Amino acid sequence: MTQTGTGWPRGRTYWVLGSVLLLGLGILVGLIWQNVWLGVILAAAVSVGWLIAYESSRGRNVGVNDEDNGIQL
Repeated sequence: MTQTGTGWPRGRTYWVLGSVLLLGLGILVGLIWQNVWLGVILAAAVSVGWLIAYESSRGRNVGVNDEDNGIQL
């Protein structure tokens, strides 16, 4: 079998860059609060939300409300 493409999904680069930026901001906030671990934990939590929102927007399912299947991201 031959593989076509790089194996790196389109758009993943922007998610990775956004996550790195959020991690940096979390560390900065942690330094301001004098608790770097708290900043890293907050950045990780926001990064998960960032991933869900980013993948949702890429999937063109933003705001989908299907009464049979419930609300989808």
